Parts: sequence; structure tokens; C-alpha cells
Amino acid sequence: MYYCGPTVYWTQHIGNLRGAMCVDLIVRTLGYLGYKVKLVRNYTDVGHLVSDEDEGEDKMEKGAKREGLSPAAVAQKYIKVYESDTRALNILEPDAKPLATKYIKEMQTMVKILLEKGYAYTTPLAIYFNTTKAKNYSQLSGQGVDEKKEGAGKGEVEDSEKKHSADFALWFFRAGKHKNAIQYWPSPFISPLVKKGEGFPGWHIECSAMSKKLLGNTIDIHMGGIEHVPVHHTNEIAQSEATNGVKFVNYWLHNGHLLVDNRKMAKSEGTGYSLGEVIDKGFSPLALRYFFLQAHYRSKQNFTWEAMTAAENGLRNFYHSFLALGSKTGKVNNDYQNKFKEKISDDFNIPQALAVTQQLLADSKVSSADRRATLLDFEKVLGLNLMKVKGVEVETATFRLKDRPVNFIVTRGSVPDKIKEMAEERLRLREQKKYQEADKLRGKIGEAGFLVEDTKTGCEIKKK
Repeated sequence: MYYCGPTVYWTQHIGNLRGAMCVDLIVRTLGYLGYKVKLVRNYTDVGHLVSDEDEGEDKMEKGAKREGLSPAAVAQKYIKVYESDTRALNILEPDAKPLATKYIKEMQTMVKILLEKGYAYTTPLAIYFNTTKAKNYSQLSGQGVDEKKEGAGKGEVEDSEKKHSADFALWFFRAGKHKNAIQYWPSPFISPLVKKGEGFPGWHIECSAMSKKLLGNTIDIHMGGIEHVPVHHTNEIAQSEATNGVKFVNYWLHNGHLLVDNRKMAKSEGTGYSLGEVIDKGFSPLALRYFFLQAHYRSKQNFTWEAMTAAENGLRNFYHSFLALGSKTGKVNNDYQNKFKEKISDDFNIPQALAVTQQLLADSKVSSADRRATLLDFEKVLGLNLMKVKGVEVETATFRLKDRPVNFIVTRGSVPDKIKEMAEERLRLREQKKYQEADKLRGKIGEAGFLVEDTKTGCEIKKK
């Protein structure tokens, strides 16, 4: 399985993280169902121009100029951020994490083969794949070459010797608008404008070369965002099948976009939220994972802060119910396991599988020990770290109101004893109908940086 990973010039927003999460759920599901999966998730650290249509500035060079670092330093910085985020979301590590810059020779070999076979041609500025030579070029997108020409926009052909507007670059020479490129390598290709064929690869050839090297000429599953269908993945198919002479991918899986308030998530609009921003709002990373579990990978999902609050509460309740089952682990319930397998086997329907877990939690006919065992079995797919959930998620206070214990549900970090004491006193005051005094205590708790909300069994305390 191959996944088009991030271009590591900036912190990835949670829409990109949702893509990685969708991959994680599919890998976990396949493993649960008995498949052995070899996952490759690449890092693009060169050659991805601002436009997928081979236009604009290289994203890595843009990041380097912004931060006053070398492209390699920028890449390492944001790979570290990305991997910290994926760990926080409990996303499994892939088997390989290739950097494009480590596979330049493999890319050049593919370009050389395409030139020899007549699928590519050279201009003084670049080497292009001739899309009119490709068999069934639009097989993935269903969009014809003529449509791509019309949709490309005016002025898309900056190279006057480029034959067709839909043709895409395999190798850019360090010439023309790229004459000052920071990242470049010698190559066997010839241009009258540069020495030693110096230049850098086009974005699309990178994934074809890395997947060929690490997974072979034909791979079972290729995944990425839906936005990759018309350009990046279409071009991968064309160049890979032209080079290798065999089918490139057996199954294409594309995840839908994450929206914000039903609009496109974008840094330019201030809605390209990072995981760090979600955490700064007081939410736990696994609450975001729980939120992602609630939508099918192919569907769009709408992110709002209200939805995150609901996800945080939903995860807390899930943990609470799990802890209430006790610490004894029985046997996996076959009926529920079969229901779970049925859902995840239906195009990886994780939301329906999550609904099965809720049914299980509510089924008192199944013993607590067996429910616990079955949930721990489902955990292999859901990845909610159930084995790490401890009693700190729900703290039972040492006092009683009308002969009933009062629960302090503590979420989003630890709560000082002083705050708990104030919350305890506030509950007593409310029980005595001294609401004004209770409200004053709520205010003091708020001034200390915490929120207190009443529940059916007591109160919930949160960090602001």
C-alpha cells in the first residue's frame, strides 16, 4: 500500500492529518482481517510546485526562504512536527518513509526509459511526458485531455516548446524561471541552457519511482486525497504503466476533504487548523481521532469547534463506560465480533463499526468481562488507546450528596486539589439551594482557568 504523504514545507493542517488517519484505519482493518500490509508513506521534499499543474515556486524553496533555512533543514523540521502529530493521534508507523531527495537516481532511470520508449520529449527547459502517447490517460479521472487543456487556464504553457498543455514535467532543468533553483542535481539529460543536465524532478515522477523501488511495478492499494485524482494520480498511472508495461495499481482509495463550517479548509482563510491549535483549545488529540472515526473515509467531513466538543464528550463517555466494565477480561463475543467484521469489510465502514461498539457497551446480556475483551479486540482497529485509560479519567469524590457518590469527570488535563475542593463546595451549596453563593464559586473557578459544568452524577471540570 502506498500513500502520498505530505510536502514537508509547513505544519500540516488537520485535513492532511485526516488523510493519514484514513490510511491508518484501512491498514488496521486489513491487519485485523488477516492481511499482511506493507505501507509506504512518502515525504515530498523537492519538486512540488505551488500548482499541481507544474506552475509556480517550489514549495520547499518557498519554505526555505520563509525560515532562512536550507530545504533539507525545513524538511526535517516539519517531518518532526508531522510525526509528533501522527503519534499523538495514535497513527501506526508505516514500514517505509522515503524522502524524495533520496531517490533521484531512480527517478532519472524512469525518465530515461520514458525517453527511450518515445513517451517523453526534451525541451531546453524541461523533459515532459507526452500525454497523447498514454493509453487510456483519463482512466482514473474520466476527464479527457481536451478537458484538461480547457481547465488549465490561460498562460499555462510557459515553455513555448511544450507540445500539449496537458503534458507534465518529468524533469525541470535549472533554466528559465528555475535558473536559480536551490535544489538541483546533475543528470544524464541534455539541455543547451545548463551544464551536466542540472535540474530537479517533477512532483509526479517521485511517487512512481519510490513506489516502484519499495513495492514493485504493481501495487495493491494506492491512497491519497480526492484532489489528487485529476492530476497527480492520473499522471502517476500514465508514467508508471508506460515505464513498466504493466498495471500500476489494483485499487485506488481516495479520502474526502475535511471542511470547516462547510467551507474549504485553508491557511489563507485562517481555517487551516493544526493539531497544536486544536490542543490549545483544550481538546485531546484522541478526541480528534474519535471525531474522525465518525465519518466514512470517502465522505467529506465538516469540522466545527462544537463538533469537537461533542467528540471530546463522546470519547470521555466511551472511556467512562469502558472503565465501568471493571478490570477483568473475559472472552471475545463472537456475535458482536462478526457484526464488527461485517461493517469494516463493507468498504471500511468505520462509523458503522463504531456504532456496533456502542451497542455492545449497552448490552447487559453480555458479561462485563466479555464486553471488555470484545472492546479490546475492536481497539485493534479503532486505536483509542483503551489499555492506557486509567481511573484518572473519572475521579469519584470522597463526599456524598443525599447518600449518592458524586463524580468529578476530569478532562483535558489534571485539575488541582484546590479546584476540586471548590467544585465540591459548590455542589453542596447547590444542593442547599444557595445558588448565588454557588455561582460565586463557579466564577472563582473560572478565574483560575477552569470550567465547571453540572452533570447528572455531579460535575465536569475542564481546563479552559
